Amino acid sequence: MLRTLFLLVFFATFVSTIAAEPCTRATPECTEWVNLGGQAQALIYRTYPVDKKNEKITRVLVLVHGAGRDADNYFRTGLAAAFLAGALDDTIVIAPRFASNDGRGCRDILAANEINWSCSGDSWRSGGVSASNKELTSYDLMDVILRRLARKDIFPNLKAIVVCGHSAGGQYVTRYEMANQVHDKLGVPITYVVSNPSSYAYLDPERPAGANSELRPFGDARNCTTYDNWPYGLKSRSGYTAKISDDQLKQQLASRAVNYLLGELDILPLGGFDSSCPAMAQGPTRLARGQTFASYVNAKYKAQHKAIVIPLCGHNARCMFTAELALPILFPKL
Repeated sequence: MLRTLFLLVFFATFVSTIAAEPCTRATPECTEWVNLGGQAQALIYRTYPVDKKNEKITRVLVLVHGAGRDADNYFRTGLAAAFLAGALDDTIVIAPRFASNDGRGCRDILAANEINWSCSGDSWRSGGVSASNKELTSYDLMDVILRRLARKDIFPNLKAIVVCGHSAGGQYVTRYEMANQVHDKLGVPITYVVSNPSSYAYLDPERPAGANSELRPFGDARNCTTYDNWPYGLKSRSGYTAKISDDQLKQQLASRAVNYLLGELDILPLGGFDSSCPAMAQGPTRLARGQTFASYVNAKYKAQHKAIVIPLCGHNARCMFTAELALPILFPKL
């Protein structure tokens, strides 16, 4: 009888230990479906289940992929960064997938009821509506993820959330930061990490000009008529941000904690570089655009955002997020 009891206790302890180990492969075993209402669902990669109580978790790192929609690769990058930071045991790493299949340029294989996002334009990058469900926007997905993570009955010791994105994912995060309506309602501090996007949403008609990137009213509006339209500016907004006032967007952008991670070598028009006239109005390179935008919101709108240049990195998420300077930003001390 005692032997049987001992074996049962040992087995229960063993199973509990296994369940508490992080899932560290970009395979179906490390994925989970997030319901967005009705039958609509989206896929996420994650190191721990987001619906099972876990008292060890104190941090969350959410990584948004680039235009390649390769959430699996971003999950691997998040795993590498968490390993280097010694944070795999107390941090959930999540990589959501914004899948797209328009039958032409994008041909992601969609599961039954998996939500489909527009492949072209800036739809999913800037809070646009889904191609398969006009009631849902790409920012609604992040809202759902963050609300679930903030549940005290699931993660009672969660103390910090970092929402991070690179390239097109950086575009997603910089605009989500200024627009989302859950930031002040979760009870958990959120920091946003914006890495190497091709463009930003300016809050007024000023743009950098001259050799010193001095901010002035844009001088070529006649030839570049869309320079101040969303997602490059605040005019003609649609999707998630359409119902939010300009003043609210400005206040939220300035008041929230943001770090811009900029590659020292991200100075070439590679990797889906946006060379449209509204983007070029913001600067000649991603590095220049990021430095100028950070200075602009700090000087004019009294933000306290930080721009960190990562040495020897170009337009490469793995290089950026595993750099020594990046690790304490992605995994803040608690």
